[in-house]
Amino acid sequence: MTKHQLPQKWPQAARGGRADAIYRGIFEAVVEHRLPPGAKLAEEQLGAIFRASRTIVRSALQDLAHDHIVTIERHRGAFVSAPTIADAHDVFFSRKVLESAIAREAAQRIKAADVARLRRMMDEESEALRRGDRQKAIRLSGGFHIAVAAICGEGALTQFLRSLISRSSLVIALYGRGPASECGHDEHVAFLDALAAGDGERAAAAMGEHLDHIVADLTLTERDEGPVDLTAILQA
Repeated sequence: MTKHQLPQKWPQAARGGRADAIYRGIFEAVVEHRLPPGAKLAEEQLGAIFRASRTIVRSALQDLAHDHIVTIERHRGAFVSAPTIADAHDVFFSRKVLESAIAREAAQRIKAADVARLRRMMDEESEALRRGDRQKAIRLSGGFHIAVAAICGEGALTQFLRSLISRSSLVIALYGRGPASECGHDEHVAFLDALAAGDGERAAAAMGEHLDHIVADLTLTERDEGPVDLTAILQA
């Protein structure tokens, strides 16, 4: 996915160019499932990777913690958030309620140009899947959901959905077991067809079924993650 397809506003924009780069680098690595839940984010190591002071690193981590991407523990430092099984159910229940409502509203507002843009995104997603480029397909998939919400404007619902999608990526990284845990391309097609037809109820039902399929493919049992090479994952 190219940069213009990523969310144009991040859940909580870190202040300053270097802090913003750290925020985006960690956020993208989480959403793309390169940085797993529970990974330790050492300030000194991040400073070396991004050539930034610990003050700037700490600012970026605090913004990530505000958006539930990172958990900061007293005397232990920062870690990529590791959602519990209860969190997983809560996140996807929230998405189902929110995105069903967005689907109904978007069906009333969608224009031909929106449909064309969303179909281009789906074509790119399909091509990424065909090439086996999982990271790009994941970015496009999340971008598709956000682009639908943006049809309704850049209000609180769209901002909240961005946060929920990033938290969903944590859930899928921890509990996902197969392709259905990622966004199904064919289900996106059916959903967009309903939107393009202006059928909000059908679009809402399609979105609900789509999210239910993702949850059904999760293995909701506790698991431990091994150590990660932070430099290899985040080094530009």
